[in-house]
Amino acid sequence: STACLNVSYFPKTSGCRTFANDAVRSELKCCVVGSGPAGFYSVESILKSLPNARIDILESLPVPFGLVRSGVAPDHPEVKVVANKFEQLATHERCSYFGNVRVGRDVSVDELRTLYDAVVLAYGADHDRELGIAGETLAGVHAARDFVGWLNAHPDPYYRAMKFNLTGDQAVVIGQGNVSVDVGRMLLRSPDELHPTDISPQALDALRASSVRRVHVVGRRGPAQAAFTTKEMRELLGLDGCTTYIARDQLVLNPASQEELNKDRARRRLVELLQQKATVVDDVWHLPPDSPGRKSLVLHFQLSPVRFVSVDGHAVSATEFEKTRLEGPPGGQVRRHTSRRRVASMFWRCTVITSIPTGSCLP
Repeated sequence: STACLNVSYFPKTSGCRTFANDAVRSELKCCVVGSGPAGFYSVESILKSLPNARIDILESLPVPFGLVRSGVAPDHPEVKVVANKFEQLATHERCSYFGNVRVGRDVSVDELRTLYDAVVLAYGADHDRELGIAGETLAGVHAARDFVGWLNAHPDPYYRAMKFNLTGDQAVVIGQGNVSVDVGRMLLRSPDELHPTDISPQALDALRASSVRRVHVVGRRGPAQAAFTTKEMRELLGLDGCTTYIARDQLVLNPASQEELNKDRARRRLVELLQQKATVVDDVWHLPPDSPGRKSLVLHFQLSPVRFVSVDGHAVSATEFEKTRLEGPPGGQVRRHTSRRRVASMFWRCTVITSIPTGSCLP
């Protein structure tokens, strides 16, 4: 059995190829499914450790590089530089790249196992992990992955058809990893600063027309456990024309969290950065409106989403959170729910973004 693959991204590979018959039997024939970072690092490892290996890289999209191309914020071009290294690997004399080939549609895993001595599946996840709470399917609830793919002009038609409601003056992002920070930063950064980047024209036009002026970034645990890096947070805190707010009581750590900081220099620097650079207030739920031309970021800790609420049964109109309390030993603290708060909103999920109208925070 042979497989004929007819789309190639890199110019050195052309025409139709039959894998079963074109390699010398002394060679080790390898196939790597997926051309994102995991795929290319697998290719690099095989090339270095197996000098007799020839590698075919299969990619379901017409273009390579996976999340390096479509999952990195457009204002971070330095992260995408690794694509130059990946291109060198793809054009290596012992490698061939084949795009627009979907395993399961164009060729089966069983066929690949017949054609190759080794098959590496490095294609990543096709779907986002759900929060598992009521209302996730309401209109206005979106995954951050969809938003970042839309920003980067992901070649899948699914992303080109994406629409995001940016007509409210506030947005909510659930999650406190680097992707959450990326989303918040892209919503707050001036479109004029984004213009020189490789952001998609469609997304840039939408951000120019955006009414969002305040972004809430919400996390389930405390500042000592937040997953974003000091570098990412420093960049967010340094945005021109943007003020970052944090509640005073959220910078008061329990003994276990303080002990965690004492043992982790990077985490300690992050909390110190928040203490020094953020505007500390007593109540982040009743902040004054931003001055004309300015925007704001509000950091919330120890809030866990409970459900998305809809008034009309179609679109999300509010999000209900539970206040959490950390309990347990250092490094093993767990969340305990204590009370609830409802925030009116139009929502995006997972690292979640929400467009919400003025004066919408409800007790």
